[in-house]
Amino acid sequence: MEFIIDNECFNKAISDVNRAVSLKTTFPILTGIKIIANNNGLTLVGSNSDFIIEKVIPLMIDGRKVLEVYNPGSVVISAKFLSEIVKKLPEKIHIKVNEKHLVTIQSNEIVTNLYGFDAEEYPTLPQIDENKHVTISSEDLIEAIKQTVFAVSKSEARPVLTGVNMSVKDSRLKCVATNSQRLALREVAINSNVDGTFIVPSTSLNELIKIINNEHSVLNIFFTDRYMICKSNTLSFFSRLIDGIYPNVSGLLPENSKTTITLSTNQLLKSIDRACLFASEWKNNNVHLEIMNDLKIQISSNSSEIGKIEETLNIKAITGETNLNISIDGSFLMDALKAIKEEEIRISFGGSMRPILIEPIDNLSYLHLISPVRSY
Repeated sequence: MEFIIDNECFNKAISDVNRAVSLKTTFPILTGIKIIANNNGLTLVGSNSDFIIEKVIPLMIDGRKVLEVYNPGSVVISAKFLSEIVKKLPEKIHIKVNEKHLVTIQSNEIVTNLYGFDAEEYPTLPQIDENKHVTISSEDLIEAIKQTVFAVSKSEARPVLTGVNMSVKDSRLKCVATNSQRLALREVAINSNVDGTFIVPSTSLNELIKIINNEHSVLNIFFTDRYMICKSNTLSFFSRLIDGIYPNVSGLLPENSKTTITLSTNQLLKSIDRACLFASEWKNNNVHLEIMNDLKIQISSNSSEIGKIEETLNIKAITGETNLNISIDGSFLMDALKAIKEEEIRISFGGSMRPILIEPIDNLSYLHLISPVRSY
């Protein structure tokens, strides 16, 4: 195998796939990056037990030649040393690999030799049916993940709750995450010729949004029995799925409420942020909400050692009962408010010990549910 490649382009691709490489694996070959050269370009693959990243470098990028392949072939090179070497090289990089997997990396007068692994021993990528997929813009997918993934459970006691449940039906993608105390739900319109429901680990989704953040492209998503695969023109991300049955959350959503109020999203976020300074003494970061004089809501929290904070916000609209007292986890409410782009929200209350429903005004595709906490 032999090729010459632009160092900046090569370094970026190595950095992307290196996210999937673990140095703690018991399989030495998985500490490396698989490199495949052919007449169409260069493919780099990094893998761990949770996800796989595949990056393709074409011969030309934006009309500029970045790669010349002289001899096709493949090899696996230590990710740690390849990454550190390439980022320190000044010019185009010339790589040769002999039949004994000895890798020679040259840039100007700098020559480095590394011992590689036989690429045939590297795990193969999951097979997918190219005809069955979901099509979605990278922006829509990133937003759907960001507005739900924070609500997953941090406990491994129920593994299915550590992932986001992604269900595809009737050209809609629904993402749901819950830790039993809160729930986030986001729906997105998609093009799809497949239906199904899949639980994707939150760790994988957090990596996915980092790596596709600058793609600005149309993505195709494929599902197999064990993997979700997200593909753009030059990038493929394979995430293992979580086995199990996700709880049916539709019955958790309240059908009616006793009180509904409309508030400014940003004003409420800032108020809750201030209240949380005094709420850390409580196990659930208790913040107290109380409607005052019909047109204002009081937000307060207290600490026996620090003191107390109280402030009131104007309610833009209110329907139903005006007698309301409730305590909720302030950090949960902050997470929900940070994920909402709309300027105003509607909060529906079913009672002092019933979950509150948070919805952006004029956006029926996103909602958040938070259970109250005891204030004693």
